[in-house]
Amino acid sequence: MKVLRTPEKSFKDLKNYPYKPHYTIIKSKNGDNLRIHHIEEGPKNGPTVVCFHGQPAWSYLYTKMIPYFLKEQIRIICPDLPGYGKSDKPSKKEDYSYQNQVDWMVQWLKKNELENLTFFGQDWGGLIGLRVVAQEPECFNKVVVGNTGLPYNPNVSKSILKEREEFIKNGETPTLYDIYNNLKGMKGKLSKHQILKFMYWQKYCWDTEDLPVGLLMSMIGGGSKKLSTILYYAFVEMGAEKLFPFKPEIAKAFDAPFPSREYKMGVRSMPMQVPIIPDSSLAAQKKARDFFKSWNKPFLSAFAGNDPITNSMEKDVLKMCPKALKAPYIGGGHFYQWTKPKELSDIIIKFVKADS
Repeated sequence: MKVLRTPEKSFKDLKNYPYKPHYTIIKSKNGDNLRIHHIEEGPKNGPTVVCFHGQPAWSYLYTKMIPYFLKEQIRIICPDLPGYGKSDKPSKKEDYSYQNQVDWMVQWLKKNELENLTFFGQDWGGLIGLRVVAQEPECFNKVVVGNTGLPYNPNVSKSILKEREEFIKNGETPTLYDIYNNLKGMKGKLSKHQILKFMYWQKYCWDTEDLPVGLLMSMIGGGSKKLSTILYYAFVEMGAEKLFPFKPEIAKAFDAPFPSREYKMGVRSMPMQVPIIPDSSLAAQKKARDFFKSWNKPFLSAFAGNDPITNSMEKDVLKMCPKALKAPYIGGGHFYQWTKPKELSDIIIKFVKADS
């Protein structure tokens, strides 16, 4: 397995990321070394929260939340998934799978001998992290998830599967405008037609070899209506991103792990692995969902409430874990770690400190 490693110089100008790096070497299923990075702040004898990020972010997503946890003497650990941040980046599509990401993060958990944890996961951080919790439950005392879930769709009509397959193989690459129109249509009751909405994001990410990660995070987490974001978008669409003189700081931070397109295979391929159709992850998803039906430890559903991509997943999460509590909505959209850091931190901190 060919593995790429982002040079440290790519991160030298980052603002608000003074954290000492921690590295863990794990093994791929082929026996190759894979280095996973995490940040770890706070007292080792205090309560510990482990935060998993999603696509296309990395541990930088939690930088606005970390000070709130430290103020309350809570230890916070934020790993970078393989393919992201300061972690190693396998270079081929076949290196990545849902199961591989789960296996890699289980190894990381065990190698660091982490225990008595509160887990928090959003986006792919939840999809992967919930599977990790189900596989290693003795390491976790509490679970918080938001804007995520454990999708399980064993019964999808052949017509929908055929339409999706034809679009993925032969459709035109969507524009960001196409994606926006379709993803906003996912809000409301969960239904099979959402497969035909989400496929726009899947195809865009895979077809776009040099995925504009910084721009995407600027639009989703930094305000798509800001003049600077609009101008930045225009330059990217014209293929003149490097000529834009006022690149937003958020874009610089989330572009940092990817000095060239070769580093982006994980980011490009991950949306295709979301199990919204029956695929190779079906049995493992069912096993994990069955596990949470009898989960007796504290579990909190803390969704933003205004994220059209995942809003409909909350009812499924609450059904999957019948003893789950529901936090009040705080808004903030998909990446509410960035847009509502205090509000989200307060919810998690209160949950961590509550008697169980």
